Amino acid sequence: MHTARQAARQRRRRHRLITGTAVVMTAAGALVCLVTAMLPGQQARTGTGAGTGAGAGTAATVLVQPDAAPSAPAAPAPTDSPPAAATPTATSTGAAGTATEAPRPSAEASPQAASGTAPAPGRIRPGTTYKGVATAYAAGDGNGACLFGPSDDLMVAAMNTTDYESSRACGAYVRVRAANGASITVRITNECPLPCAPGQLDLSQQAFAKLADPQLGRVPITWSLLSSPTSAPLSVRYKTGSSPHWCGIQVIGHRNPVARLEVRTAKGWRALPRTAYNYFLAADGSGCGGAMRITDIYGEQLTVEGTALLPDVIQPTRVQFTPH
Repeated sequence: MHTARQAARQRRRRHRLITGTAVVMTAAGALVCLVTAMLPGQQARTGTGAGTGAGAGTAATVLVQPDAAPSAPAAPAPTDSPPAAATPTATSTGAAGTATEAPRPSAEASPQAASGTAPAPGRIRPGTTYKGVATAYAAGDGNGACLFGPSDDLMVAAMNTTDYESSRACGAYVRVRAANGASITVRITNECPLPCAPGQLDLSQQAFAKLADPQLGRVPITWSLLSSPTSAPLSVRYKTGSSPHWCGIQVIGHRNPVARLEVRTAKGWRALPRTAYNYFLAADGSGCGGAMRITDIYGEQLTVEGTALLPDVIQPTRVQFTPH
């Protein structure tokens, strides 16, 4: 009898233990679910799945971290070149070659520019003296990468690629001085590729001979910008192949370097991009054959009216920049 009562008590004790354990496990599971549901962003990002392989059957909760915020776009790189040319360090002599014309660009809209804004300063600036070296090359008839055509004289030079600045130096007149006291004035008609260093001028052989003994081949110089002594008006020329659908415009015989060229369109003045071969392009034909506005590096603007859309014809105007 005593043994039977002990067995009954043990059965009741095991029943209470099993029942209590189940209650605790149920409460713990509810607490886990509640905490999971309260995590930020988990209502949309928490997934639950049941395994299908051997040993599966327990639900798994996968916590996915919120996506990181997208980074801000990088600021555009400045487009202006540094102001002054550094003293050259190259040791080899540069020889300038005539550049070939680039293929016709695709018909894309040219960038717009606000009317009346001052041109951005380039590398060659008024009132600045640059140091470098002078070398010499066979200039032929004086034509070069600027595509002006043959020169009336051979007092011409090729500007190093850095200071050439995608043809911005084309047509500039510079005063060149050597250590021996000699000085000459040359017009930039060509580009001197690397290893021509910043500040370097590759002079025609005729110009170099007026500055120093040709046998030296290379002499230190200083040079600075000045206005052309010409009194004739400047001219414009449309590039071969120009039409109402595409055109290139070149300025010739300008007293000061040209910084910008705009054409008049139905929406106002439109600035044209400049090529490395010294033409301003209207890739979609907008403004071709109409009025144009030309600005020099000093900010002076000249308006030219009445030019015909005649490819490869030099058309004189009635205007010229002020000398400086």
